[in-house]
Amino acid sequence: MIHSHTIEIPHTVDAGTQIPVTTITGAHPGPALALIAGNHGYEYPPILALQELRAHIDTGALSGTLILVHVANMPSFLGRTVYFSPVDGKNLNRVYPGQADGTVSQRIAYAITREVIEKSDYVLDLHCGDGNESLRPYVYQAVTGDPKMDADVQRLALAFGIDHILIDRGRPTDPAQSLYCSTTAITRGKPAIVVESGLLGQCDTESVRQIVHGVRGVMRELKMTADGPPPVDRPVYLEPSAVVPSPATGILYPLVERDQVVAKGTVLARITDFFGVEIALVEAPIAGKVLYVVATPPIVKGQPVACVATPQALSI
Repeated sequence: MIHSHTIEIPHTVDAGTQIPVTTITGAHPGPALALIAGNHGYEYPPILALQELRAHIDTGALSGTLILVHVANMPSFLGRTVYFSPVDGKNLNRVYPGQADGTVSQRIAYAITREVIEKSDYVLDLHCGDGNESLRPYVYQAVTGDPKMDADVQRLALAFGIDHILIDRGRPTDPAQSLYCSTTAITRGKPAIVVESGLLGQCDTESVRQIVHGVRGVMRELKMTADGPPPVDRPVYLEPSAVVPSPATGILYPLVERDQVVAKGTVLARITDFFGVEIALVEAPIAGKVLYVVATPPIVKGQPVACVATPQALSI
């Protein structure tokens, strides 16, 4: 059975919105897997991937339930904004688990927490490089210290099939201050990963295909379907990692490319003021691979310039 509906976010302190959701119930019992796209509205490949998945799911062969959040952040999607909502200026993926009486981003997070995450057994938070980010594909694998949770999260990360896996040990542990969509799931006992596939607000078919392929791999791993791609067999684990913030507001000139290997101290970008005078150089704080770099001119102090992560052999 395929049921589509919208979660209504009413007008309160600011404008309301809607969240389009499809629930696909299989003919056989199994887990509930939530696929959440569009926490950042300028990240298009995950949104398009869910359109494709919805059209090709065979409910007769499906065990369990798929919950597809097609566009979590409709204000940002329709407003074509990077990171932040045009309504309240907040980053939706930093306000989970949200507030019922908060601003629109907080109300969206609250609704997704209650209506999607808490009704699921597993969660995939689907992202890509935002409209300003040149990004190579990778997956975030949270490590919590709980052996069962960590094994289940690793299982999802491998099943998705993207070979670069960033180990993340620093996510919040308080369910009431989870901040991130995936962490909201994990702190409620639901294994979750964050997927990154796509870049610069583009709608390239390869990134969409990679997300569809990965979801099918997870469904196979969870025995929701009989077929699907196998887990990645030679993962490249990345740890440590560093998101490099901008020291200044101005015009950004990136000097490296995504997937480039850099030494500690490599200049990743230069920043000028609005008259062309150089005001800052941004250096890599660690050696590693550039997972993403901002590739458009506007930059604001404190916002990310790049993410660098160190590949290594790692057993977890």
